[in-house]
Amino acid sequence: MKIKKVFALLMLVSVMGITACGTSGSDITSDGTTTAASPESQSVPDTVQSLTSEITESESAVSETSMSESEETEVEDTQTLKMTIENTVVDVIWEENTSVEELKELAVSGLAVPMSMYGGFEQVGPIGQSIARDDEQIATAPGDIVLYSGDQIVVFYGSNSWAYTRLGKINMSEDELTDLLGNGDVTITLSVE
Repeated sequence: MKIKKVFALLMLVSVMGITACGTSGSDITSDGTTTAASPESQSVPDTVQSLTSEITESESAVSETSMSESEETEVEDTQTLKMTIENTVVDVIWEENTSVEELKELAVSGLAVPMSMYGGFEQVGPIGQSIARDDEQIATAPGDIVLYSGDQIVVFYGSNSWAYTRLGKINMSEDELTDLLGNGDVTITLSVE
């Protein structure tokens, strides 16, 4: 929209320049005689002023909108995804990807995930809906948090190799993770601070 107005202004200024060349407030007829300038040609500067004002107002509105959007983005970027396993808040280093951003959106109102032990090395649970995924074959390690099939979160206290989307890593020792995750099913709560 802004580009169209700037283009229109440039075209108008160009037409004014072409029609104004060689005349001093008067029009030249086809037979070479000079007549007084028409009222239409005198109103061109008013039109230019009007268009200039509209463009300035549009730029101000765009600037205000951009500022509001960047302020909102800044607020969203400062929100941290928090993980609690049973009653233990765990320190997580989250990946910077679309899956984590969508998980963060789900966690805004608190997301409780009932987890189940699987294979003696992981806990897995449904997040309630599918989110963006970018699966790749990876070898997991204790503390890894991954997305499986786009709708399940998996937390490892052992190792495995499969196609997952990386979400983050819990900053705990293997022994601490085994104590926390290796003694039965747990509930993981995701929230946003």
